[in-house]
Amino acid sequence: MASKKKVRRNVVKGVAHIKATFNNTLITITDLNGEALCQDSAGTVGFKGSRKSTPFAASRASEKCGGKARRMGMRELEVHVKGPGPGRESAVTALQAARGQILSGATDVALIIGADTTPKGFLKPNEGDRPDDTDWLRFKLVGATNPVYFGLNARRRMDLFGATQEDFARVKVKNSRHAVHNELARFTKEYDIEDVMNSPVVSDPLRLLDICATSDGGAALVVCSMEYAKAHGHADPVRIAGLSTVTPVYPDTVIDLPYMATDSAGATPEPLRGFKQSIGDKVYEESGLGPDDVDVAEVYDLSSSLELDWYEQLGFCAEGEAEKLLRDGVTEIGGRLPVNPSGGLGAFGEAVPAQAIAQVCELTWQLRGEAGKRQVEGARVGISANQGLFGHGSSVLVRR
Repeated sequence: MASKKKVRRNVVKGVAHIKATFNNTLITITDLNGEALCQDSAGTVGFKGSRKSTPFAASRASEKCGGKARRMGMRELEVHVKGPGPGRESAVTALQAARGQILSGATDVALIIGADTTPKGFLKPNEGDRPDDTDWLRFKLVGATNPVYFGLNARRRMDLFGATQEDFARVKVKNSRHAVHNELARFTKEYDIEDVMNSPVVSDPLRLLDICATSDGGAALVVCSMEYAKAHGHADPVRIAGLSTVTPVYPDTVIDLPYMATDSAGATPEPLRGFKQSIGDKVYEESGLGPDDVDVAEVYDLSSSLELDWYEQLGFCAEGEAEKLLRDGVTEIGGRLPVNPSGGLGAFGEAVPAQAIAQVCELTWQLRGEAGKRQVEGARVGISANQGLFGHGSSVLVRR
């Protein structure tokens, strides 16, 4: 989620942090099927892996790492890494699997990595003729790239709640002001409303600066049990208080990627809470906290209008009041509830498996007080929100 030069530099920084965290602990990396990760992923943490996706290759990689551990007097630790999932929220699926491993006692520490390379321009369908694939069909039948959906969503918000193009521009202006202070961001230029309003139209009513670019990038998290953290000198670590991965219930009456129609509510009443509201509902229920407890948020802002939706869907304000929250400065650093102090996805670009991990990284730095000039003062509770294709959504709530 940065330029290639920045990615290399940041990977080196990340590896240093990982090595410092584990000290004399060896990391054997496999996926959940017992298959070794590729050479590149394993190599970034200092151990040789295998390009062969077989259990035999995994055992060989483990043996080689184990041998090195014994020669260096290390103990061995297995780290499970979840492979690609449903989409942008797939990293939280990996975090969910890692948490289960830790809570079950199967392991003490887990490393979650998300990384991707993307083409220039719009994301496009996978190769091949797949008329039974809804994602393939929306490209082939109506040419609906992702920004088409972002534009439809923005127009819906304008029609229902009176949002304006200037409101969408304000989201970008706020986030760019935050990104200036984020050395890990790819785009660190500060914009004003005129800059956004004068940028080219991509999908009416959204302009170029309203929409997140695609990007190469990666992010990683180390998670562990409380016992392990305390034994290694972390008396008050950032904790995962809640985690949700949800899908819509029937009927789903709001169009979303990659569908071209919605479920009908003619025979079945609409659910009391919509799909995206349910993402926050579940994480609040699990954590025992609520919207009023949140100090900082990182939300999915592939377009400016989507960020406004999350204000309401996470319960920060009533439906139709997101624009007022933004105009009053509530969601900027220095406001009551800063949203996307990292600069958001607009500052990084879209590297699909890395997004949800990067959000939790930012929240962790905020709660530790390590965010520098973009620090949210007194932050003790943070929440993330993300979504992917076909109605897969996720949220992580962290606290001190």
